[in-house]
Amino acid sequence: MQRVRCAMAEGKDGGLSAVRFLTVAEVATRMRVSKMTVYRLVHSGELEAVRVGRSFRVPEPAVDEYLRKSYFQTG
Repeated sequence: MQRVRCAMAEGKDGGLSAVRFLTVAEVATRMRVSKMTVYRLVHSGELEAVRVGRSFRVPEPAVDEYLRKSYFQTG
């Protein structure tokens, strides 16, 4: 298993204490996708995450960044 360092999730002081971490279910709800889709994004490296025991936690800024990068305008 590889470790993922979330540079954008680090606070001003370089620590993670100010960062809110979301569960896979919370990310799925926020993005309006299934939990399986979130797991695929994490495993592919498209969405940064931290492994805590047997589960994943996703830094809130990583979700916002993913959505911002994925957004496109039609027209």
